[in-house]
Amino acid sequence: MDNIFGDAAERLFAQTCTPDVIRRAEQGQPSGDAWRACEEAGFADALVLEDHGGAGLGLADALPVVVAAGRHLCPYPIAHTLLARAWLSRVQRPQASGAIALAPQGLAIDDGRVAGTNVAWARSADYVLAGIGGQTWLLPMQAARIEPNGVHGSLDGGVSWALADAERIDHVAPLETLAASAYTGLIAGAMDRVLAMTLDYANQRTQFGKPIGRFQAVQQQISEMAEQVWAARMAAQLAFQGEDGLPRPLLAALGKARASQAVPRVADIAHAVHGAIGVTAEHDLQLYTRRLREWRLAAGSESHWHDRIGADALASRSDALTYLRTALYGKETA
Repeated sequence: MDNIFGDAAERLFAQTCTPDVIRRAEQGQPSGDAWRACEEAGFADALVLEDHGGAGLGLADALPVVVAAGRHLCPYPIAHTLLARAWLSRVQRPQASGAIALAPQGLAIDDGRVAGTNVAWARSADYVLAGIGGQTWLLPMQAARIEPNGVHGSLDGGVSWALADAERIDHVAPLETLAASAYTGLIAGAMDRVLAMTLDYANQRTQFGKPIGRFQAVQQQISEMAEQVWAARMAAQLAFQGEDGLPRPLLAALGKARASQAVPRVADIAHAVHGAIGVTAEHDLQLYTRRLREWRLAAGSESHWHDRIGADALASRSDALTYLRTALYGKETA
């Protein structure tokens, strides 16, 4: 999943999205400088058509940027923005200047207002691209009322807008698919960092005169963690397959289901190896595991996407092998 674009993103995010920046963002301090550096580097427009000022990359080429964003817990919705701008570019709508969060569910219109109780990235986005009643809306955060969602350190929140401030877009966006792909890549990146942190700790922490990483029980747990992390990486590669800058719906569903499924086991093993130190505010591990558990549920947990794939498989009336070979990959039956 490495390329020159991804390597550049890795270097930039390492410099601008430090644990200190993440902690300040969770406390309500804007991370505007970090976002501006990301946008000026061109990462937000990686999938935008060249005719519209973007890099015109394919999905697979942009995946390393999303994985790097997850690895460094970028406190702004770069993964969402990248995919949202790709879609907006293809429906010929002028680009929104700023970070865009995707909200495929959870918003409703009532009594002249648009409102949601737990809108993704509400505290760091400039816009929300939302699905409401089968329509797509672009909602400016500058005009929004934002309330905490009660989750410690969450960048999501309760948000409402006056309907007059909302812009309806004529085309219907595949928001669930876009969000599923975005979170799959973020989960893969964050898990990669959690595995690295766990390996480092296991090799440094000593007990009975030797590193705990040399104990068979710990090795077995870390081996299982590595298996889950690599499964999430493969899931991200599936989720970032598609044409014209947009993911294939069923592959995005499969990717998000597998990545979400890996989250509890990876987080649990990481904390088991780290012991009590991993849950302290001073340690970076809890920054990652808290965000991973949020991303597991965001845009639908593994149960949601398993149901979606299962219903489609039953409706296809194909045998399992034919379904895997054709429907999931959008191919015609041989």
